[in-house]
Amino acid sequence: MRTIDFSPLYRSAVGFDRLATLLESAARTGDGSGWPPYNIETTGENAYRVEVAVAGFGPDELTVEVKENLLTVTGRKTANDDGQRTFLHRGLAERDFERRFQLADYVVVTSAKLENGLLSIDLKRELPEALKPRRIEIATPALIEGRAA
Repeated sequence: MRTIDFSPLYRSAVGFDRLATLLESAARTGDGSGWPPYNIETTGENAYRVEVAVAGFGPDELTVEVKENLLTVTGRKTANDDGQRTFLHRGLAERDFERRFQLADYVVVTSAKLENGLLSIDLKRELPEALKPRRIEIATPALIEGRAA
């Protein structure tokens, strides 16, 4: 596999180390299993939804956590096989998992719900007032008897 060397970026740019780290982590394949499958969709101008297929998991077996712009969805299956069941075929993957999603700055989780085997996590970009565009009024000097003061 090809790797990318970001050291020239570190030598010539200041403050972009987080971007380089994100690119490096995206280049890595991760666990490679692709399980559980998920969707990421936009639901509005500044709204997003992550849907994770978690069939067979209950709400008490799932954890959704955000820490330092990293959304982590974890599933820990409790042992419900008491030895009484005999499987002819066991195709449901009831294994533990952990999915991570890197969030942009100012993206916050607004809600999470589990319905029909899909865990839906709603996200919204909330810019602080200081970063929102604002209109600046242009002042004109006061006129006294037709002349500038």
